[in-house]
Amino acid sequence: MQFAYKAKDAAGRPVEGVLDAPDQRTAVDRLRALKLTVAEISAKKEGGIFSKLNPFKPGVKSKDLVIFSRQLSTLVSAGVPIVQGLSILEAQSDNPAFKSVITSIKADIEAGMGIADAMKKHPKAFNTLYVAMIRAGEVGGILDTILERLSAYLEQAEALKGKVKAAMMYPIVVGLIASVITIGLMMFVIPTFKNIFAGFGAELPLVTRIVIGISDFIKGHYIIVIGTPISLFFAMKHMYAKSPQVQLKADELSLKLPVFGILLKKVSIAKFSRTLGTLLKSGVPILQGLETVAATAGNKIVENSIISCRDSVKEGGRLMEPLKKAGIFPPMVIQMIGVGEETGCLDTMLVRIADFYDTEVDTAVKGLTSMIEPLIIVFMGVVIGGIVIAMFLPMLSLGELASKAG
Repeated sequence: MQFAYKAKDAAGRPVEGVLDAPDQRTAVDRLRALKLTVAEISAKKEGGIFSKLNPFKPGVKSKDLVIFSRQLSTLVSAGVPIVQGLSILEAQSDNPAFKSVITSIKADIEAGMGIADAMKKHPKAFNTLYVAMIRAGEVGGILDTILERLSAYLEQAEALKGKVKAAMMYPIVVGLIASVITIGLMMFVIPTFKNIFAGFGAELPLVTRIVIGISDFIKGHYIIVIGTPISLFFAMKHMYAKSPQVQLKADELSLKLPVFGILLKKVSIAKFSRTLGTLLKSGVPILQGLETVAATAGNKIVENSIISCRDSVKEGGRLMEPLKKAGIFPPMVIQMIGVGEETGCLDTMLVRIADFYDTEVDTAVKGLTSMIEPLIIVFMGVVIGGIVIAMFLPMLSLGELASKAG
């Protein structure tokens, strides 16, 4: 649950923001622990599933975070104090939502709060991975190095996300275009042919009657035809967000999909390896690292596997056995992790695995695009060609009858 608050820091300066807490009392206690005097606090009202999907609603995008991290890394490496660096980035930010976040972080740091603690107050902008690495940089006195690694990690993660989006977007866009064309034919073109055929007085072929029947249904119930898929999409998205059981089942099915499942597995392996490798290189303890990786996995099956790994390591075991049982990680990855554990170079080995699987994802995306393109062309040809043939069959039949009569 989120609470919007207005408070004053130890120096009397006004501070406002949003805090995640199970209830209002806990939220107030957390703010007091940060040495803030609460003036106003209230539960932030949920706008419903439609407001969450509003494309015009300002928010912090991953691209904003990548640019922010790279610029902050450059400024800190050049010896610019963190507060001054944040002031520069605040002035340069074009995103009002992110600008507000930077302003709040700068005010908290000036009030004596740690950088990681200040960022932790904004979970929608800085996830647990980001906060954990910044905390490690603060504790170790190597914030410039950590920011450099974090920037490189975010850039590579963004590139990986872009590849997956490209693979998914192509069939979706072409499918939508094909659907719009088909519905347009059914609503505006087929009724014209229907009126022409009505004057013939002859019995129409079965295929033509089926197409005209579908056209009549779409034209008479177009709100249902268009609204049902959209409503189902929003309903499923809402169920996925609210129900852990639905999330688990959906994530399990996604990894078993014929073609996309293999791609998603490779993406999960690359993300796991890169995230854990970057955290370990940055000095984050392995238990905390595994906990952070689990929280940012993005797939419940992978998350449960990582939690099992954490429990195994906590009890003195190794990463290999839980990874074997998961059934997601191939033998090569498990063996490389095992070698990394034995030699004490687990962080380096994980980064190498991530590099390898980034290349694998790139190859899989190219192969997937090459395979989907002809399939979509065939599908569109069958659907639209089938409609055209169904409309011209009666004309051919009438031509034959006219020839015989002549």
